[in-house]
Amino acid sequence: MPLHRPMMPADGWHRKSFGRPGISHFARRHTAVNLPLHGWVGRSPARREDPALLTGNARFIDALDPFPGTRHAAILRSPHAHARIMAIDTSHAERLPGVVCILTGTDVAAMSRPIATVLRDAPRGHCCAVDRVRYVGEPVAVVVAIDRYVAEDALDLIAVTYDILPAIAGIAAALAPDAEKLFDTGNIVHRRSFIYGEASSDAVAERVTINADHPRINATPIETYGVIAQFEAMPDQYTVWSNFQGPYVLQPVMSAALGVTGAQLRLHSPPASGGSFGIKQGVFAYIILIALASRKARVPVKWIEDRAEHLAASLASTGRQTGLTGEFAADGRLLSLHWQQVENVGAFLRPPEPSTLYRMHGALGGPYLVRHITVDNIVVVTNQLPAGLNRGYGGPQFVFPLERLMHEAARRLALDPAELRRRNLVPTDAFPITTISGQILDSGDYHGALDRLLQRADYTALQARRTAARAEGRLLGIGLAASIESSVSGMSYVNLALTPEERARAAPKSGAAATVRLSADPSGTISVWTGSTPNGQGHATVVAQVVADAIGVHPDDIRVVTEIDTGRDPWSITSGNYANRFSSIVLSAVAVAADRMARRIRSLAAAELGADASRIVLADGLASAPSVSNRVVPIARLCGATHWNSADLPADIAPGLVETTTLSPELVGPDPQDRVSTALTCGFMCDLALVEVARDTGRVNVLAYVAVHDVGRAMHPAIVRGQAEGGFAHGLGAALYECLAYDASGAFLSGSFAEYLCPTAMEMPPLTLDHVNARSRTTLLGTKGLGDGASMNAPAAICNAVADALQRIDLSLPLTPPRIWAMLRDLTPNSK
Repeated sequence: MPLHRPMMPADGWHRKSFGRPGISHFARRHTAVNLPLHGWVGRSPARREDPALLTGNARFIDALDPFPGTRHAAILRSPHAHARIMAIDTSHAERLPGVVCILTGTDVAAMSRPIATVLRDAPRGHCCAVDRVRYVGEPVAVVVAIDRYVAEDALDLIAVTYDILPAIAGIAAALAPDAEKLFDTGNIVHRRSFIYGEASSDAVAERVTINADHPRINATPIETYGVIAQFEAMPDQYTVWSNFQGPYVLQPVMSAALGVTGAQLRLHSPPASGGSFGIKQGVFAYIILIALASRKARVPVKWIEDRAEHLAASLASTGRQTGLTGEFAADGRLLSLHWQQVENVGAFLRPPEPSTLYRMHGALGGPYLVRHITVDNIVVVTNQLPAGLNRGYGGPQFVFPLERLMHEAARRLALDPAELRRRNLVPTDAFPITTISGQILDSGDYHGALDRLLQRADYTALQARRTAARAEGRLLGIGLAASIESSVSGMSYVNLALTPEERARAAPKSGAAATVRLSADPSGTISVWTGSTPNGQGHATVVAQVVADAIGVHPDDIRVVTEIDTGRDPWSITSGNYANRFSSIVLSAVAVAADRMARRIRSLAAAELGADASRIVLADGLASAPSVSNRVVPIARLCGATHWNSADLPADIAPGLVETTTLSPELVGPDPQDRVSTALTCGFMCDLALVEVARDTGRVNVLAYVAVHDVGRAMHPAIVRGQAEGGFAHGLGAALYECLAYDASGAFLSGSFAEYLCPTAMEMPPLTLDHVNARSRTTLLGTKGLGDGASMNAPAAICNAVADALQRIDLSLPLTPPRIWAMLRDLTPNSK
């Protein structure tokens, strides 16, 4: 396939002063908003979500009963990784008392269309196996019964005849010359290559290659999938409650599969959701399946996933094999990077894949200055469960090989790993800067963050401690990792999977809009609808802080509605909880809407107090004009007056007090040279791990972990810390424990928490967190995302520490005791 060579400046970088069309225009267009801050933002008041959670009064999907006469579903799943379905006999199950109906692949094929893919020529599959099963756990039939117990009993009475086929158990099997074809078009569903910049004229002193295999992992939220669907005929329409995380770009995908218009598929989210970390995006396939079950049964149908189903058949992160070569000058400068990436998306390329492969594409050099980059991307299908969003999607797979490369390069060049990074990090005075593959890095203090990391870790003391331990024969190691964290991904970066010619023929896609509505009721209470569908992060708390500061009331006086009803509430294709959207674009929209409402309240107060609106102060729930009089008027009374006294309002104030704001940063798609800014703003993080490897067991003990993050402006420091700690727990799991395992036949080996190990509170090591605050230039509140950082860095930092302890390069995740113990047997006397 031809390589596309962008025309770039000689140094390989664009320097921008935010004259770039689009993003800079977005920032300039809204800088005039008046955002008085009375002290709530930046504080850590108690989360308003917690009382209901702690007292058991939060309403999750399984607690809801929105439709009378609801029946319950259980799903029959394939025990085989790859097989033809020769026959399905449901007759015995249908005669079981209490069974309403049974939905099979034949019904699904007749009632729906295959699920659309991002790539037009990629093979498509339905929400249920039709003629062939392609992974263990794939739905084969759905039983609808009076309760879940009867439905589960009926599953045992369904007889399925399979013709077992050879399985493609992983990437190597998919690429083998004699591999079984999972689809008629083959196992490679996507391939593209890129070249950015020009090769440096500097002499290459060291060429380092890392081969990294990032395993597939599950996000394991505390709450599994749940769907409650009701079909109504004439006209056909579906109303569905689910804990779907979004993005709502999949709403047209679901409606197309169901054969209805978007208006005929109404989606509701529950008030509470027990975590997601990206994985609940995958509920969309089950929304289609259970909606079809409701259509056949002609009753509302409820399905709640159990944990075994979730591990085997929800979705997982992509697996990635990376070959990465870096070329370095004698002084440690990184001259070029050459990426070879093979992505395992499981049995189907379901939307939004291959987004995981391309999310970090705009910043292929990470936080480092690099003048020349080549990329070869391949996506394969295998007999494993389909891939989708998972915490930091694309970030962990990208950061791990890059930071392993930097660690090994430091060793080869006899440089301290921190010093090598210092010599290559983007300098503070270089921001804003655009990378050679197109990502705008709008602000940062990477060197300052690294300095703070080394200070907080007491790096010199740790090095001395390592030296002393090694003299005693102990295996101590120090590992570092640094990365950038994308916030607010544009909806079109996945179009990098298309050639420029293919993009020119396709409908244009751009932007990352957020829609917010504020309204005041007759009592004067202000309500906010955000469309951010949180999964436990505390969105309602922070929204209330921002609105309270802008309007001058207490956060407790703000009602925040975080669930979505697509038939009633404001939303857009890009609504949802993903890609660190909340703090950067959703809160920006909240701030603009709140400012506009505050201006209208000032106009109301000006008429009441006989003062110019510019002199009105909103604070402590009162409107006043201190320079004019001592009179005050409650803000709640002013808001209520727009309902009670609508005939006597100022000319510029409409009855009622409603403000709907949609913000859309001009995040455009790839340019003809395949450059793209995949995110509105980027945070930065650098981490350090100190580990000791036990010689007798191979266990990796994390003795200390220090992380410094640039999150821009911290809106609620306690929530920031909680997000960072949660991200670290995910990263620790990927580093030491977690892997969805399959054998050579495609059989699933990680079907319970006995085999799929996750870290618990007992495994969490001492964690030191700190921050630098280089405020974003492209978000209205200076915020950046922070939820994914440590999940991206921790696997690399911990693995680098183990590599330092063992003096080994050939390490694979997870770093389980059996793997490490096998390596310990091979240690040379010098490395011991």
